[in-house]
Amino acid sequence: MSVSCGVECVFVLGCARWLWKRCTYIGSYDSATWTAATPDEFEPVPRLCRLILAIYEPDLRRPTHYEPAGGYRVDPDCVVKRVGHSETQGRVPPYLIYADHQHRQIVLAVRGLNLAKESDYKLLLDNRLGKQMFDGGYVHHGLLKSAVWLLNQESETLKKLWVDNGCSYDMVFVGHSLGSGVVSLLTILVVNHRERLGGIPKEKIRCYAVAPARCMSLNLAVKYANVIHSVVLQLLLFFFRTISCQEQPLHWKIYSNPYSGLDDLNSLPCLLFLVCLRDTFIPDDRKLRDPRRLYAPGRMYHIVERKFCRCGRFPPEVRTAIPVDGRFEHIVLSCNATSDHGIIWIEREAEKALQQMKEHSTETVIVPPSVQKFERLQTIEKEHRNALERAVSLNVPHAVDAAENEPGEHNEAETGSTSDEKEASSSESRTSGGRPNWDDVVQKLLKKKNEPEDVANLPQ
Repeated sequence: MSVSCGVECVFVLGCARWLWKRCTYIGSYDSATWTAATPDEFEPVPRLCRLILAIYEPDLRRPTHYEPAGGYRVDPDCVVKRVGHSETQGRVPPYLIYADHQHRQIVLAVRGLNLAKESDYKLLLDNRLGKQMFDGGYVHHGLLKSAVWLLNQESETLKKLWVDNGCSYDMVFVGHSLGSGVVSLLTILVVNHRERLGGIPKEKIRCYAVAPARCMSLNLAVKYANVIHSVVLQLLLFFFRTISCQEQPLHWKIYSNPYSGLDDLNSLPCLLFLVCLRDTFIPDDRKLRDPRRLYAPGRMYHIVERKFCRCGRFPPEVRTAIPVDGRFEHIVLSCNATSDHGIIWIEREAEKALQQMKEHSTETVIVPPSVQKFERLQTIEKEHRNALERAVSLNVPHAVDAAENEPGEHNEAETGSTSDEKEASSSESRTSGGRPNWDDVVQKLLKKKNEPEDVANLPQ
């Protein structure tokens, strides 16, 4: 009797400890040891968030929907192209292409998940664990298809804009929520085949994933951290933490009956709850050993505005790092999860954080800004090298060290092939309309370098 009572007490105490840790864990703990971001590196974030918000406006000259404080600050005459749901037919969320002459950038912006569009759910749920191998790792199958479709449609437009502006502008890809996964995988394709966009240098390519979807394995997330930047407000929405880690696809009911797909999604919260519960009891080292597990991409920028046992929102601070372990893997219970994921709140808090950083930097400046910027660039490069080395030391599957990750590594323009071979390859990879066919590019990257091992016996 006493033994059974003791076992019950231990079980109750264990459950109470687990519940306490779940209820008291807050988003700011994920980045407690990270360094503070600088105004120069964070400056594009609120501006690009406003550009994403501009996609929702039918007429930028007479905004009526989600205009932020101070306006969009977007020149309608510089909007090169706007594409909505009717044109994409559900293959990719609505997007726009913008020529930002003030900041010398060509921007491709993709909006986030539309809760009223069944096609967006199909895109998000078109995946299962280990389904799509790509560039020595794993990626989200549906988001990769969407990225390829987008490049097939717009790569010539982007190339023409870059060439017409003197080959001097930066190429920036930005997306929110579902769109963040699309632009992240699109960026990997462009970085590996820059000659298809006019030979643009790698240092001129940037990607910003706002409220990012988990779309690539850990080795790819760290490898491309010098190009892809993820922005998270307080916490990462649990839906995107869990939806990409399913053993079996959750979309079979939608495809079996397309007219009742949204009704079938009513069971989704229960499934996600069970996945959250399962993930809670999986050790971190076991997660790191699974090459199929998907993560938020690139370098992380964490906007922190709430603290434990304190009411209201505090002046936001921005922390940054390239984490290998502890990459927003904890499940956080919060009543603000939906608002923290919304692009409106992210833009608002990002703008507040930027202004606060600028005020703080002017008060504490002790060295010239040009020297500060150069030193920060050196620090960023060192952080990327350290992250690559840590991924190797932790035995992250298919991780590459800094020596293997030199710029220009997978660029067809630098492989030393003859001009005739390049010409033949270029002509073969073009569609009948003369546009580049990015499906051929994907085939080259599907089995590159490291063949992922047999995943049949990996931890589930």
